[in-house]
Amino acid sequence: MLIVHTIAALRAALPVPGTCAFVPTMGNLHDGHLALVRQAAGHGLPVVVSIFVNRLQFAPHEDFERYPRTLERDCELLQLAGCNIVFAPDEHELYPEPQTFKVLPDPALADILEGRFRPGFFTGVSTVVMKLFNAVQPRIALFGKKDYQQLLVIRRMTQQFALPIVIEAAETSRADDGLALSSRNGYLSAAERARAIELSWALRTLAGRFGDGVAPLELLEAQALEALAAQGWQPDYLTVRRQDDLSSPSDDDEREGSWVVLGAARLGATRLIDNIEFKA
Repeated sequence: MLIVHTIAALRAALPVPGTCAFVPTMGNLHDGHLALVRQAAGHGLPVVVSIFVNRLQFAPHEDFERYPRTLERDCELLQLAGCNIVFAPDEHELYPEPQTFKVLPDPALADILEGRFRPGFFTGVSTVVMKLFNAVQPRIALFGKKDYQQLLVIRRMTQQFALPIVIEAAETSRADDGLALSSRNGYLSAAERARAIELSWALRTLAGRFGDGVAPLELLEAQALEALAAQGWQPDYLTVRRQDDLSSPSDDDEREGSWVVLGAARLGATRLIDNIEFKA
């Protein structure tokens, strides 16, 4: 496995564009990331994994400075998972000057849910992914469904800029108790970790009640938020949306179809997100 830190070294290792499968990460890898790498390796192309903690997607009050940097351990895991090239640039390599040109995603998709509670987040994500796409020049790029809204934003960006890249989704990896794997799970205390699955339970309950058609969605969402808050969480949102564009169902809509229930909430100091696709 080759480890490179510059775009020039990466291009020297992959001189022909469109000949690799790419998994972008911020490092501190867990089994969910490694599942993406293994899925990428299944395409029979060289697999490139980037490790870069992107300042642009963190708000000033968020955890950019304390986000875990574990490059040596990450590289050991990636070698075992079938990665061929690790691209681990420093901040100056990817942003040699202030990034005044940015990718502004469609507000209808990016300013809701995560974008409402983390203003500018998807601008930071879209900008760094565009830079990484230009550096790596992959044929295929893989993104996990745990970050569901991010997946749709990147897919839409790739389509609208006519990038010659296939965006492939990977199912959410979960622990034995069903908790969605996340690097931020490491912030949880032992007691919080034992309770973290409550977010997924709340989402499943909301999805079931939506499918049953027992009450207006607005009431169901409010009840779900109240129930989670009563357990000591600080929820941002629990909601049902259409899978293809995250639009809200109207009161007149039939509830049959493909939906996703999404949630974000804090347990103690740790903010967790999750989602579950379902058909009603």
